[in-house]
Amino acid sequence: MITFLVSIVLLVLGYFTYGKYIEKMFGPQYDRPTPAHNQRDNVDFVPMKTSSNALIQLLNIAGVGPIFGPILGALYGPVAFLWIVFGCIFAGAVHDYLTGMISIRNRGAHLPILAGKFLGPAMKHVVNIFTLLLLLLTGTVFVTSPALLLHNLMHGRVALGIIIFVIFVYYILSTVLPIDKIIGRIYPVFGALLVLSAVGVGFRLIQTGAPIPELTFENMHPAHAPIFPLLFFTITCGALSGFHATQSPIISRTTNQEKNGRTIFYGMMIAEGIIAMIWAAAAMSLFGSYGGLQAVLAKGQAALVVSEASTMLLGSVFGTIAVLGVIVLPITSGDTSFRSARMIIADYINLDQKAFSKRFLVAIPLFVMSFVLTQVDFTVLWRYFSWANQTTAAVALWVGAMYLMIAKKNFWVALIPATFMTWNLFTYILSQPIGFGLDLNLSYGLAVCCTCAWVGYFFYQYRKITGVQTFQLDYPIKT
Repeated sequence: MITFLVSIVLLVLGYFTYGKYIEKMFGPQYDRPTPAHNQRDNVDFVPMKTSSNALIQLLNIAGVGPIFGPILGALYGPVAFLWIVFGCIFAGAVHDYLTGMISIRNRGAHLPILAGKFLGPAMKHVVNIFTLLLLLLTGTVFVTSPALLLHNLMHGRVALGIIIFVIFVYYILSTVLPIDKIIGRIYPVFGALLVLSAVGVGFRLIQTGAPIPELTFENMHPAHAPIFPLLFFTITCGALSGFHATQSPIISRTTNQEKNGRTIFYGMMIAEGIIAMIWAAAAMSLFGSYGGLQAVLAKGQAALVVSEASTMLLGSVFGTIAVLGVIVLPITSGDTSFRSARMIIADYINLDQKAFSKRFLVAIPLFVMSFVLTQVDFTVLWRYFSWANQTTAAVALWVGAMYLMIAKKNFWVALIPATFMTWNLFTYILSQPIGFGLDLNLSYGLAVCCTCAWVGYFFYQYRKITGVQTFQLDYPIKT
């Protein structure tokens, strides 16, 4: 229990200390007009209150990641707490803040545009493919997973197909309508459910004196799965997730002032880290042993753990409310996954989105592809999701490092986690069956070589950019 409580305190302190340092180092300009005002179109570029932006950002980045990921990561034992705390403070929140703020400084640009600008033109196309695949898979899974949860919650009284249809209709509307018409209005309600769910579970863990294990570096995984690199691909949301880099630019287009960035981007990542801590602690303490947790996971995946833990701690009525709070998460990330995909495609092909017909022109093919994916088994493709997700995170951190380096600021805050994650990425793809399936120790060494090669390219790109006199770090403000 002490480790759990200290971890929560560290996350909160991280916001007020390291988060404040990151903000001061970046240097928000309070008098610089944000894209919400400078490019206002009342569709995607709309100024909204900080509280609304913060809640939307939290729900956008959360999905089921900060719940299902930590539940699966709990199999490794309390070492998972370390990754959540330090990953969140020094990697994930930095990643989210830099992505959001650099996007604000570049007309609300999404990651593919930023990658092309700071890491080379070819990266624009590579990252565009990565992010669109990531968003399409996420959006599709976030149709089926909440539909299944709702179907089970209603004991099959409503056909699964009908629930999927209703969610699709909502996704279409939230993708093409102005952001303040649906998302900006219903997210406060969804946010209340999310907060109530997490706070309720966390409070009951403390009140009942749940046997949350204390910190140990021992790998507790029943199947002896290696901590490096698998833990860093199991717990993503709640520590570091590339999916966030696809969501922050949505809110960069609705942020009123740059001074709001720490609350919206850094702060909401810390909030997600706290949610992840609560569910990791619940998974470690409520099922008797790591083997017991694995047995429950084998029956119904992480959703069954959520249902059983909520009922155990909160009873049937409040447990159902908690489950509803979890159901909200994929829905509020699924809708913005499609919205973000629409915006990225529109930016890529330079298609203005003010006209309703043009938004539909981009959105409808996305939903057709998503619907087809719900009808087929894409398990093999989904195995690459975690790797694609963390690749996107690494790219976003490298973009942040390049921006800070060019600006003559402390680029190490992004470069260190970017390098660490890049090493993990190479290790993962070299050692795992979905990649090359090499010996793990050999993969560690080869990954170091690959990472060094990438770092060399990074500094080459830095010299190339700084040698161009016309390069503009921030996009000039329209007058």
